[in-house]
Amino acid sequence: MDTKTALLDAAEQAARANGHDGFSYGDLSKVIGISKASIHHHFPSKANLIEMLMGRYQATVADEFSTIDALAQNAGQRLRGFINTYRTALNGGDSLCLCVALSVGRDGLEDTVKGQLHGFREMCLAWLEGVFESGAADGTIAGVTEPKNEAATCLAIVEGAQLAARAEHNETRFEQAVGMLLGRIVD
Repeated sequence: MDTKTALLDAAEQAARANGHDGFSYGDLSKVIGISKASIHHHFPSKANLIEMLMGRYQATVADEFSTIDALAQNAGQRLRGFINTYRTALNGGDSLCLCVALSVGRDGLEDTVKGQLHGFREMCLAWLEGVFESGAADGTIAGVTEPKNEAATCLAIVEGAQLAARAEHNETRFEQAVGMLLGRIVD
């Protein structure tokens, strides 16, 4: 693995566990075993690092959505896949989705990163809207009335569920919060 990728991996792990302000280049230098100056060579500022991290994360999640689309036989399975993506990101209560983790400290972020967070959420909302539209059409998600609003509610629920579970380091909080969404899936 090249140094830049190793730095991004370490920074993502740190940001997802501790937020934007919860790690420094000094922390990364200890994890990777290189000097802070070497980190600055790859990422002149922490803002550059976070921008690259968000771009990579959005591409990864977009790929996950494509995989869910390819494997799911119906909209209910797609919704279950989405929830599972957030469950996996929670890592048993040890971390959060990168977007959620960075949003907690939003005021300390550069405008470009704030724009990336917005873009990430817009991507999720558009995909979810399609899931709820399909769920209404194929009958695998019960009670769909307004797919756009349902998408926004779903995203808020899974993000909030992650925060609640992380706050108590208790994955049960996540399961309780998403239970209503999962209960709407008609198998």
